[in-house]
Amino acid sequence: MKNNGDNSGLLGICRKAGKLKLGMDMTKGACESGEAKAVFTASDISQKSLKEVKFSCARNGVKLYALGMDMQQIADAVGKRTGIMAVTDGGFAKALAKNAEEIPADINEF
Repeated sequence: MKNNGDNSGLLGICRKAGKLKLGMDMTKGACESGEAKAVFTASDISQKSLKEVKFSCARNGVKLYALGMDMQQIADAVGKRTGIMAVTDGGFAKALAKNAEEIPADINEF
């Protein structure tokens, strides 16, 4: 697993900049509207939630990453407990993706 120390601080900055959509519904909406540049998940989300977000990302052509942090670590970084979030800024998405593991999402898998 990759180092998440850098991501914790980046997530906080991203949230303060207003470039982070938290939760399943907000993330799916950002994917569907084309606003999401990348989607990140916590290590402890349910398989059902992971499948749902994978489908949304695959359908809308958004890259999906495992952040390597659990929901509590994300809550400590952004101030809200969540397991799924969309980043709406290309620079933040690229920086966060450097320390995250890509999750393949293929539309033919569903």
